[in-house]
Amino acid sequence: METNKKDKGKTLGTIIRGNVRQYSMFIALFVIMIIFNILTEGTFISARNLTNLYLQTGYIAVLACGMVLVIIAGHIDLSVGSVAAFTGAIAAILQVKMGLPTIPTILITLIVGAIIGCWQGYWIAYRKIPAFIVTLASMLIFRGAVIAITKGQTIGPFNKSFNNMSVGYLKDIANIEGVHLLSIIIGIIGIIFYMVSEFRNRRTRKSYGFETLSNAMFVAKLLLVSALIMSFILSMALYKGIPYTVIILVLLIGLYTFITKKTPIGRHIYAIGGNLEAAKLSGINAKKTLFSIFVSMGTLAALSGILYSARLNSAAPSAGNLFELDAIAASFIGGASANGGVGTVFGAIIGALVMASINNGMSLMNLDISYQYIIKGLVLLMAVWFDISTRNKGK
Repeated sequence: METNKKDKGKTLGTIIRGNVRQYSMFIALFVIMIIFNILTEGTFISARNLTNLYLQTGYIAVLACGMVLVIIAGHIDLSVGSVAAFTGAIAAILQVKMGLPTIPTILITLIVGAIIGCWQGYWIAYRKIPAFIVTLASMLIFRGAVIAITKGQTIGPFNKSFNNMSVGYLKDIANIEGVHLLSIIIGIIGIIFYMVSEFRNRRTRKSYGFETLSNAMFVAKLLLVSALIMSFILSMALYKGIPYTVIILVLLIGLYTFITKKTPIGRHIYAIGGNLEAAKLSGINAKKTLFSIFVSMGTLAALSGILYSARLNSAAPSAGNLFELDAIAASFIGGASANGGVGTVFGAIIGALVMASINNGMSLMNLDISYQYIIKGLVLLMAVWFDISTRNKGK
């Protein structure tokens, strides 16, 4: 009887009410995909286009991983597009002009990004200049710098190994026409890993007496998420397989999710964004934490610049234009709060996928660029409005 009482679990209504913002972004993504698929007469949800969509999402999703931490901490970074362009140009000069191999080029470029993050973090964390001002200044500085070092010209092409990092695919273990077998095997392994992880988490929560999903809801969740994972994998397996960009992104999501959920610095970021004064009184080193957030953001901006330059096989002075809009919008659409203290890495990735889907769908429809800007601006406005309205309802 006692076990029954404890294991009754959450009902569907309770789950939806408690996670309305998370479910809304999945619904929005689904609706956007269906609408664009109808408008493009089935082209949007084709294996080829979906794989292309994931490649387009890559460099924005990388920025979103760092941007969501910045927003959770109660700040903003307007410089990421310019920094991505600058570091992409640095990579081009190192490889195309100086002849460096791919790995040293990548490492040096990432170090440059980290140094830029240190520069911004110093002014924000230790000199108390608002992040908006610091990153706005950096946006102008590094946009000017990329024009100066490229002399206003496109630099390329890169080595094949560098280019493959963004446009290459995982090699298959078999020669089956129309199906990438290794991708399907990886998908099955991913589903098994997910299920084992969920069972462990459920057992742990029960051992501490925490509320859990009812058995029926738990099984439904496992089946639904497993179906989504397999659909994601099949959309790539039926084309050329898993791109290296997706592998890099999955590893990055895993790392940043672990940092935010399992480490002290992750808890400190949420505490600082929720209530800075209370965080300081509880012994959190707010300056060090803020500094590390912007070092992380600078490094990820460099990685984004690398992926974008590799995808284009060149570095251009105009690269990175409005990347900051897409990264910020991805974070807000994914559930981050404009007031700080709320947000997840996975949510930001879904937000990035929403933005990439809008970009991709509008491009397939040959929609005028002016309308594309208007729609993306409205999406950002609606995301912040939805955050504020849902928070007000909860009070």
